Amino acid sequence: MASTATLDFEKPIVELEKEIDDLKRMAGDRQIDLAEAIGPLEQQLEELRKEIYRNLTPLQRVQVARSSRRPFTLDYVRMVFTDFIELHGDRLFREDAAIVGGWARLEGETVMIIGQQRGRDTRENLRRNFGMPHPEGYRKALRLMKLAEKFQVPVLTFIDTPGAWPGLGAEERGQSEAIARNLFEMAALEVPIIATVIGEGGSGGALALGVADRVMMLENSVYSIISVEGCAAILWKDGKSPEVRERAATALKITAQDLYELRVIDEIIAEPPGGAHADHEVTAKTIHDVLVRQLEELRKLKPEKLVRRRREKYLRMGRFVE
Repeated sequence: MASTATLDFEKPIVELEKEIDDLKRMAGDRQIDLAEAIGPLEQQLEELRKEIYRNLTPLQRVQVARSSRRPFTLDYVRMVFTDFIELHGDRLFREDAAIVGGWARLEGETVMIIGQQRGRDTRENLRRNFGMPHPEGYRKALRLMKLAEKFQVPVLTFIDTPGAWPGLGAEERGQSEAIARNLFEMAALEVPIIATVIGEGGSGGALALGVADRVMMLENSVYSIISVEGCAAILWKDGKSPEVRERAATALKITAQDLYELRVIDEIIAEPPGGAHADHEVTAKTIHDVLVRQLEELRKLKPEKLVRRRREKYLRMGRFVE
C-alpha cells in the first residue's frame, strides 16, 4: 500500500527540482556561475512546495502518509533520541518485527519507545510484514509498557500502520484480544504516555498504541477506523475509483486538521514545506521539541491524577448533535 516514488500532484515539484539540478551540474561541468539563474528557481520551488501542500485534499494526504519516503519509527529513534537499546519478543510466542521498542534517552531522560515499523523495499517490507503487527507484536508492546511502569519511565509511541495483520494465524492467536488488552492496560498505566501518528494510523492496529495522555499527529498523517478503500468498497461498492475514494476520505474525517477540530487529537505537528519526506532532519527536530515540551507538562502530574485525566479525556469524546 506504499505510494510510488513520486506522487502525481508532486510532478511539478520534481520537474523543477530536475531543472535546478541540471543547471547546477552544468555550472560545475563548465565552470560557470549560474547563481543568478538558479536563485529565482529555488525560490520558485519553495513557493511551489508550499502552495501544493497547503491545498492537499484528504485523499492526497492519505497518499503522502503512506509514502515510503517519509521517516519511519527507527528513523526518528536515530534522529530524536540517544542510547537506544532495542528489546525483543513477547515472552509468549515469538518476536514481531512490525513493532519495535526499547529504552532510550530524550534530553538525558530515560523513556520507553514503542512504534510500528514499515520497510522501504520488498525485502524489508516482508520482514516487517508491511508494518502490520501480529498479536505477539502488541503483546511485546504491552510487556514494554508494563516494564516502563515498573521503573516509572514515560512511554512514547509512534503510530504508522495500515492496520493489524488480519491473517488466519493472527486471529487464531488472539489478535482482537491482544489489541483490546492494550487499550485496557494503557488506560490505567501510571506513567505519562505520548502517542504520535507519523504516517498512516489504521484501525485498531493503530489504536492499540494510541490510548495516551497526549495524542499528536504530523500535519500530513492520517488516523482512521478503516482504510479509505475499505470504506469506499463497503458504502459505495467501489474501492478503486479516485472519485469515490476521495468521497470516502472526506467523509471519514481522517486528516490531522479534522481530528484536531473533533478533539480526538491534542496537537498537530507542522511538517516542512513538501512534507516530512522533504526534510527528515527538520521534521525530527520539530518532533523532538514537541515531545520535550509535552513530557515537561505531564511529568508534573501524580500517577493517580494522570490516570484520572486520561480517563476523562476519552469519556469526553463522541459528542454529537441530532
